[in-house]
Amino acid sequence: MAGPPTTTMALTRQLCRATLTHPARARTPTPARRGLQDVAITRTGKPIIRISGGRSSLGGHTATVFGATGFLGRYIVNRLARSGCTVVIPFREEMAKRHLKLTGDLGRIVFMEYDLRNTTSIEESVRHSDMVFNLVGRDYPTKNFALDDVHVEGTRRIAEATAKYDVDRFIHVSSHSAHPQSPSEFYRTKFLGEQAAREIYPEATIVRPAPMFGFEDRLLHTLAGTTNTLTCNNMAERFYPVHAPDVGMALAKIGLDDSTVGQTFELFGPKQYSMKEISEMVDREIMKHRRHINLPKWLMQPLFGTLNKLLWFPVGSKDEVEREYLDQFIDKNAKTFKDLDIEPGDVANFTFKYLQHYRSASYYDLPPMTEREKREEKKYLHVLDDQ
Repeated sequence: MAGPPTTTMALTRQLCRATLTHPARARTPTPARRGLQDVAITRTGKPIIRISGGRSSLGGHTATVFGATGFLGRYIVNRLARSGCTVVIPFREEMAKRHLKLTGDLGRIVFMEYDLRNTTSIEESVRHSDMVFNLVGRDYPTKNFALDDVHVEGTRRIAEATAKYDVDRFIHVSSHSAHPQSPSEFYRTKFLGEQAAREIYPEATIVRPAPMFGFEDRLLHTLAGTTNTLTCNNMAERFYPVHAPDVGMALAKIGLDDSTVGQTFELFGPKQYSMKEISEMVDREIMKHRRHINLPKWLMQPLFGTLNKLLWFPVGSKDEVEREYLDQFIDKNAKTFKDLDIEPGDVANFTFKYLQHYRSASYYDLPPMTEREKREEKKYLHVLDDQ
């Protein structure tokens, strides 16, 4: 039964007014928009789905990170895994890789046991990947591996496996100050490793990071520790410390940017420091004074060389003493953080964050003081002394 004419006309006017005021309400409902990904064609013609997703997204990339259980490895693995990439982590020690399991979603972190002298295990680690990162390195020789075995022969085997399966990207992490005529065996073998990588895989990207600092570094924590007492060269070595998360961010960008193929990158911090300046900075932050005894090279080198052979834990080596006499030098032709649109952090801005737990209970929660606060403190102490 139809309603009164006035009611029908009022309802019609309301519908017309709503349509004119909000035209979208009068449209036919459209289906939900479909999320489209970017399909990128790699150097070898492989299609890769690239999306700006998160931890649970499927980005299509599969990356193998050799040396991921070291200091730098966790930062690049975290960057890749939380963007949806599948990360293959070759490992030697079962207990050294546990913390990396949580960096990615379920099934995105794949562990494979390998040995640097076993070519088959290396090939199994890279055969399904489209990018390979080589972070393998050693600061001191051991009874099982000399520096040449790790930096040159190990790099050669990884590069050969990468070239055999025609992997799209190979990023080799070397070291700052790498040079064929360096008095340090570490820097000489790092340079020879770069040459081996480029010889086998000409499109390899070489990355040379400066001494890094972070939560597990061997820079700030070594200076803040109680066992670091013997030094050489009066701690006059000069370098540009770089933040490890910045290096991890740079490696992730390099791996996803095909324009970096065949390039060399020098990744260093914004300011140069001497080891003594950083040591004084550490002492101010932990509010303690660490005593450092300076010994001559002729005494330190045989001492550390002998201890390195006799003891099973790292105590230093003959070559590490030699490196204390060498300042960092930078290749002016190499690219830097600026080419990756990354602004590296200064070590002076992070000492409180990384060294707070070295303070005593009396000063643990005390924030770092500014210069103005120090002047104010001196002023009030002076007033109290006059009383």
